[in-house]
Formats: sequence, structure tokens, C-alpha cells
Amino acid sequence: MNQPNMKTVTRLLAASVCAATSTCATAAPIIQTSFDCATARASVEKLICRDPQLTQMDIELTRLYRLALTDDHSVPRPDKVMIDQQFWIDARNQCASEPAPKTCTIRSYAERAHQLRQGSVIARTKDPDRLTEGPLAFRCTGLNTLIAATFFNTQPGVVYLKWANASITLNQVQSDSGTQYTGKDYQGNYRFWQDGNAALFQKPGSGEMSCTAEPIG
Repeated sequence: MNQPNMKTVTRLLAASVCAATSTCATAAPIIQTSFDCATARASVEKLICRDPQLTQMDIELTRLYRLALTDDHSVPRPDKVMIDQQFWIDARNQCASEPAPKTCTIRSYAERAHQLRQGSVIARTKDPDRLTEGPLAFRCTGLNTLIAATFFNTQPGVVYLKWANASITLNQVQSDSGTQYTGKDYQGNYRFWQDGNAALFQKPGSGEMSCTAEPIG
């Protein structure tokens, strides 16, 4: 299978920003996706190209993947990261056969971003253009294990939560305070609310659990 060809999709800067900064003569930045939208054939690729949130997620994952390939200390090593990426692309494209293709695709990107950031220090660098944060660790009352949280700062936002042998991807919803994410799986509804280092987590069959962020490493 061929590697992603890294063709480009352009996004114009707002005219007001151009005028305010007197940079109208500067070329607009090139925003790269992992495939050429003009020649996309897979149903999921077409979905990504026409959905702004998924486009953002694809661009960010491409950035993380490229960084992980430069990290000789990544876990797994770069050659394995490359192989895993190909398997991931195949699995992502299978979302086309799911009842909710976009939900499946969001989950696929969130989980892969978590894997890349968890395995590579370089992928976790504080790039000003980054759209991901984490993994962050939260200790919650009522859980015997830490929750690892990786955030996608897209519009709307997404959080991937992983604990013990379980994981869930939640979508950001409007909240009067803090940042709230909700979602569901076959077991029922989930909710995660964060305000600084404090958080609340609720999973099916349990009440709200109070959580606190903990240092990692």
C-alpha cells in the first residue's frame, strides 16, 4: 500500500486578519491533509473532505504522525509507527460500512492521536498550531485506575478517554461553565466535564465521580 501522498488543501485567512496585520502580500498558509481531496475515492476520504471537523482532525493527525516518524525513541519505533499507520488507514476506511460513519471516523482519529501522542515525546511538543493535548491523567473517586484523556481542540471538540480495558470518545457540547463532553456506547451514556484541574466523570450505571488531574511521568 502506498504511503499518504500528502497533497494539499488550502484555507484562506480571514480578510480582517490580513488587513489588521498588513500581511496581505504574504501567501496564505498551506494546510495539508493526508490524501488529495481532488482525487479521493474512498467514501470515508470524501466524508473527511466535506466535513470541516474531520478535515481538522486529519490535518492534525498528519502532523502527529510526521513528528512520531522523527522520534527514534518513540514507542513503537518509527518503522513500526509507519506500518501501524497503514493498518489504521485501512481500519478508518471501514467506517464507511458503519451505521454512523462520521461517529466512527471521529473515534478512529481520536484513538490514533492518543496512541501517537502517548508513544512519542516529540509528538507531544508544544507546537503553537497543535489541535491536540494530552494524554492527561485524571484520578476519579470510585475508579481504581487513572483515566488517560487526549483532547482534540476541533470545532466542536473531542476527548478520548481510556481506563483499564475500557475507552470512549466523547463530543463537546455547550456548557455554562468549564468544558463538557458527552457520548454513548452499547452500555449507555457518558459525561465528562472539566474546569482546570478539576473534572467530573459519569459512566453508565454510576453517579458522577469527582476527578483531579495528576502529573504524568
